[in-house]
Amino acid sequence: MQDTTYELRRFVSTISGISPDHVEGLQKIGIETVADLIKHLPLRFEEHHGGVTIEEATVILGENERSPDLVTIEGEVAEIRPIRGWKRSKARVEVLLEDETGSLKINWFNQPWIAKKLHPDMRIRVHGSLSMYKGSVQMTNPRWEEIDGEECTTKVESGLCPVYPANELVSSTVISKLISEVLDEALPQIEDHFSIEERKKLAMPELREAYRMVHKPKEQNESKEGRRRIAYDELFLLQLGVMMKRHHRQTTLHAPSLRWDEKVKSRIEARIPFTLTESQQKVIGEIAHDVTNTVPMNRLLQGDVGSGKTVVALHAMLMAVVGDAQAALMAPTELLAEQHYGTIVEMLEGSSVSVGLLTSSLGAKDRKTLIEKVSNGELDIVVGTHALLTTDVVFSNIAVSIVDEQHRFGVHQRATLRNKRDDDKTVPHTLVMTATPIPRTLSLTIFGDLDVSTISGLPPGRSPITTRLVQPEDVSKVYSFFRERIDKGQQGYVVVPLVENTDSGMKAVLSHAKSLEQEYFNGKRVAFVHGRMKSEEREETMSAFREGNVDVLVATTVIEVGVDVANATMMVIEHADRFGLAQLHQLRGRVGRGELPGVCALIAAPTTNDAIERLNAIVETTDGFRIAEKDLEIRGPGELFGAKQSGIAPFKSARLPRDLELLRMARRNAVDYIQHDPLLKDAELLRKRLLSKYGESLGLGDVA
Repeated sequence: MQDTTYELRRFVSTISGISPDHVEGLQKIGIETVADLIKHLPLRFEEHHGGVTIEEATVILGENERSPDLVTIEGEVAEIRPIRGWKRSKARVEVLLEDETGSLKINWFNQPWIAKKLHPDMRIRVHGSLSMYKGSVQMTNPRWEEIDGEECTTKVESGLCPVYPANELVSSTVISKLISEVLDEALPQIEDHFSIEERKKLAMPELREAYRMVHKPKEQNESKEGRRRIAYDELFLLQLGVMMKRHHRQTTLHAPSLRWDEKVKSRIEARIPFTLTESQQKVIGEIAHDVTNTVPMNRLLQGDVGSGKTVVALHAMLMAVVGDAQAALMAPTELLAEQHYGTIVEMLEGSSVSVGLLTSSLGAKDRKTLIEKVSNGELDIVVGTHALLTTDVVFSNIAVSIVDEQHRFGVHQRATLRNKRDDDKTVPHTLVMTATPIPRTLSLTIFGDLDVSTISGLPPGRSPITTRLVQPEDVSKVYSFFRERIDKGQQGYVVVPLVENTDSGMKAVLSHAKSLEQEYFNGKRVAFVHGRMKSEEREETMSAFREGNVDVLVATTVIEVGVDVANATMMVIEHADRFGLAQLHQLRGRVGRGELPGVCALIAAPTTNDAIERLNAIVETTDGFRIAEKDLEIRGPGELFGAKQSGIAPFKSARLPRDLELLRMARRNAVDYIQHDPLLKDAELLRKRLLSKYGESLGLGDVA
């Protein structure tokens, strides 16, 4: 067969006329080859009705404060003024643009590099909306590009101009020109992994035609049709990998069959110092059903902050212990591992169950001793961090593996903890937990090989949390209210984004703790924790806080999960607009864990739409599932739930939840594919593309 891949693999740096800056700019957005260039899809198409003069732009705006229409203006840079704001988000670059009819002020916020890219006498083209400010017409954050000789805006046949994701080194116009240059030659080389019959059944165009439709549509609808095919392929490949992994687990691997009956159930329940909720009992039943079979359990346990997942996990671990086997619980941070260890030891006090803690800060001698106990079966339950994944940790007989906050490890780190016997087909039952509820749309994607259990509601005795957004100028009122609570014998947290001061203007743990102690909490006991502290020092501080010997704990997000202090009723989050929505919800969950109502004050003056949406959402609801859906809506799936950590590339064309129906179709078809051909032996190109894209991140090497 003739090799048709050479041109697609060709480096963009070999394209004639491309500059080193452009090559560097393309590399920054993941474009190194012609194939990468073809896969770089337009954000949208714009119809340019030709440029207008500055005078004409003034007429277009008229008496309106803002024009909804986008206009294109060409002119010469007359003046550049970088302006530092009273806070970082207010800093801007102010440029005066002139043409033969007048001048126009342009402001670029949060883009300081623009001051270095522009220079007086430079001819540029700006594209954006007009607004009126103090009697003058201006533009804010327009797209811009240098006018290079005879260069004009690239248009496709329909007269539409593609707008591509770009950066300061390579503009959308340059990318558009490069794609136009290689497209006709590259398209015929794109092979389709679906047959004509399959494409007819899907009612979708050939893959090469889909890319033509997206880059050079004859009309807007053509672009949508092409994008739909590319989006389907993205979703289908991921579903195919997930279903292949699932099929392998169910048909090839096996796990110990554990005992579960009324006697075992009553023995375990006798260890629990409170009554389980109906939801917790239901989930325990689902886990018990799994672990009594030899097909390895692969279950996701999700529940909102404080819903009582740890006690459910303990049931699963004790099922292993009853069967004379071992269990392990892996957490993403030492603080969370220590918290779990303390909770488990407390619940099992007086029992014959032996529990160990393995973290990276354990001394070499103690680590060696503990690993020997794991290997010879002296330890029934081992709690730890990533340290459990090192090659020298080998279990005698592990039957249950639990991973907490699994999205922080990434999919490929949902590693199977190993027994010392050579049988690599025997694996433990796996339970992964998260307090970040996963929207249904996402649970079908990278979590598609997991059965899902959900704990709904909160355990008895938990109190509601009131959340308020407070402007920075009113911060003294917040801390005065905080002081009143401390005076009543309650405790609280202050969360800041940094450990040490920088020139960002954001508060840091060390300096803010000192400032609070001197100003608002004079005479009170203020302490701090952060991720850089030694574990012994951090645990000493946390113990003092848990025992009520610290009134106010100033911290970074190290307290985001696992910290359970019933007397902590107040949380202040400084620079709240700098935190993600799920993170804010997790942090807020540290208060209201007892009978006293919790209060969370978010200190922020948000300036971006995303930040405003996030903060409004967290104020409006304490329902983690609604928050998760909102987070997905705001950020999309690319950065959520460990996509970056797992190595799974964000979708280029598919958008969730918009493409949920397309995802469901991809899932159904992937199931059919794997049922008929589990290793894709009859679909060589599809198999090759699957392994190339998701082989490592989904751990398909041992499957395919």
